[in-house]
Formats: sequence, C-alpha cells, structure tokens
Amino acid sequence: MNQDSSLPRERIWLSAVSDMLPLSLAVVPWGILCGSLAIQAGMTPFQAQAMSLFVFAGAAQLSGTSMIGASAPVSTLFGSTFVISARHLLYSVNMRQHIRALPLRWRLPLGFLLTDEMYVVSAAHTERTGTFCPYFALYTGGFFYLCWNLATLVGVIGGSQFDNIEEFGLEFAIAATFIALVIPTIKDIPVAVSVLVSALMMVIFTLIGIENALLIAAILGMVAGFTTESLMPKKINTESIEQAEQTANRSRETEGE
Repeated sequence: MNQDSSLPRERIWLSAVSDMLPLSLAVVPWGILCGSLAIQAGMTPFQAQAMSLFVFAGAAQLSGTSMIGASAPVSTLFGSTFVISARHLLYSVNMRQHIRALPLRWRLPLGFLLTDEMYVVSAAHTERTGTFCPYFALYTGGFFYLCWNLATLVGVIGGSQFDNIEEFGLEFAIAATFIALVIPTIKDIPVAVSVLVSALMMVIFTLIGIENALLIAAILGMVAGFTTESLMPKKINTESIEQAEQTANRSRETEGE
C-alpha cells in the first residue's frame, strides 16, 4: 500500500525535495563546471544553457563539450554520448513497468527527467512505500532539473571569469555523486561483486589506456554479478513452507473428522 497515496500533493512535494536535496547539492560543482567549460569551448551563453535545458545529461554534456572544443567529428560526438548514456536504457526498462499504464502526458516528462539521481531516489521511495508514485518521481526529477540548470547558469555567467576551471577539481563531484548513488544499493553479495569488479576493471582499463573502458568495465561487472548470483545457493522461503505444512495439517484434520 502506498503510504503517500492519501497525502496531499504539497506533502509529496516536500518529501520529494527533501530526498533529492542532498544529491542536488552534490552536483552543483558539476553543473558549474559544465556551464563554464561550454563557454570556454566557444559556445554562446544561450547555447551553453540550452545544453542543460534540452540535453540534461551531465556526463554526456561534459564529454560533448570537450569534444566540441576539440572540433571532434560529429560521429565521434554521438557515439561517445550513446555509450555514456547507455545505462539509461536499463533505467527505462525498469521504470516501464510502473509508467506504461500512464497517459502520454505523464510518460513524456518522466522519460525526459529520468536521470541516475531521479531513478535511485524514486526506486528507493517505491521500495519503501510498496507502490510507485508518479507525483513523487515527477517532483524529484523536476527539482533536480531546476537545480542542475541553475548551477549551469552560474557556470555560464562566470565562464569567462574562470580560466582553467578544470584545474579546481570540480569534476570530482561526478565521482562523488555516483558513489553516493551506488553505495546504498549494495545489499547482497552479487551486487557487491558487480560493483567491485566494475570499479577494479575501470581503473585497470583507464591506466592501460583502453578505449570505451567504462562500457567494458560495466559489462564485466554485470557478468560477474550474474555469475555470482547463479552460483549461490537459492534461498528457501521458510514462510511458504510453513504455510504449506499448516494447510496440509488442516486438510488431514478435516479428513479425519
């Protein structure tokens, strides 16, 4: 039963904002970096802000901005963006079970606002309450969208003032954000194995200089997690066994009468 179903929308909004606020603050340096680098790459302020307004994909924006500044081919730009954003395919597959029955006016904004942060916070809320709440997902995604664009605007305004902003280490906000998203999801051995293998392979491949290290490391991590889960003994549902035994006992008692 959804605990938020009987609450007014104002309460749902407050709950969504409070849950999303820590992650929204964590990506502020990331957004500033995005806006500033876009200006330094030669974009106009309108173009730089439009990336956050219409693309709304932090890692893809940073990668795309760097490639635009380096005059990379369009094919490379789109290919890199696809690889970086491929994880959203997995998010959308999971979200589909909750939103496929909703009308188009719901599915379109929820699809646009789907980010790592929105997915994790919404999934945690669904697990906690037992039911997917579209208003909660919409409010978390909308609030994060607002914070991201405001942070980008700060970077756009100060872009010409911050020379070599990448030297400040603001990109660490990216790693910190993803670490904050991943750690709470490690609840069993297969997931832990998947995370450790992905992290280790990513470090090794990056040091070696292998292209598409992120994609390869992610695939190896998923394979490791799946293999670990397959090799582990299946959990026995003791409650189901007890219920079956009780039903059988009642049946025998009835037959004895």
